[in-house]
Amino acid sequence: MAFIQSMDFIPIANAEILGVLVAIFSVTIAAASSYYFLCRKSKGCLDPQKFKEFKLIKKTPISPNAAKFRFSLPTPKSLLGLPAGKHVVCRGRDSEGQEVTRPYTPITLDSQDGYFELVVKMYPKGRMSHHFREMCEGEYLAVKGPQGRFNYKPGQVRAFGMIAGGTGITPMFQLSRAILENPKDKTSVHLIYANTTLEDILLKEELDAFASKFPNRFKVYYVLSQPTDSAWKGGVGHVSKEMIQDYCPPPAFDIQILRCGPPGMNKAMAAHLNALGYTSPMQFQF
Repeated sequence: MAFIQSMDFIPIANAEILGVLVAIFSVTIAAASSYYFLCRKSKGCLDPQKFKEFKLIKKTPISPNAAKFRFSLPTPKSLLGLPAGKHVVCRGRDSEGQEVTRPYTPITLDSQDGYFELVVKMYPKGRMSHHFREMCEGEYLAVKGPQGRFNYKPGQVRAFGMIAGGTGITPMFQLSRAILENPKDKTSVHLIYANTTLEDILLKEELDAFASKFPNRFKVYYVLSQPTDSAWKGGVGHVSKEMIQDYCPPPAFDIQILRCGPPGMNKAMAAHLNALGYTSPMQFQF
């Protein structure tokens, strides 16, 4: 009788184990499916309040002290969920192991599935620069967003003037790309981009491609404070009132001048714009 009872118990135990395994598998699939569904339904995988981890899959140097970082999303069809004009906050550790956060603007749009890209200039003493400099492919970056005060809708202005310095080009590039890649958006873009040397110009190939492909809608004027080539044909020195007059749309109710650069540059540009008659609603600083 004991033998018969033990034989009866074995199938029951196996059935219970199988049931547990099926339940675990079902929950796992459901969770993955739910995350994928939410990423698509909500148009993104970001959370403005909580950091999420994204894997670095490609790191490409683009200048002596800058690189393009590509991070994968949960699935090949996932979207980041970052409206044009918004940025993310990234978290890392400095050279002393202390936590640090900094805002960055991806250069990719939500028309790009599966990954997003950041262009980062790594300064010798920059705290977050250290984190990016030390990052290797396969490691993860903590990111949250969207964040930012700027809201963009296609056609909200007739033209944008943009004044950027150094890494301040990334929000300008992101917004320009959103405008130019939307066939229904007729907004024109006039960009002044300032750097120290030719080597410091980030995304120059992409900007020149915009100017070539959309000659009537996108114009870029480069300014170098220390050009090393005597054949340089762009601006020399710092962005002046005269440059703004020549290369940005004049003050009007249906234009806006955007600026993003080092603090000193932003302050100088605000003074220039005010002197030229651009009112507060005509200006925005990222």
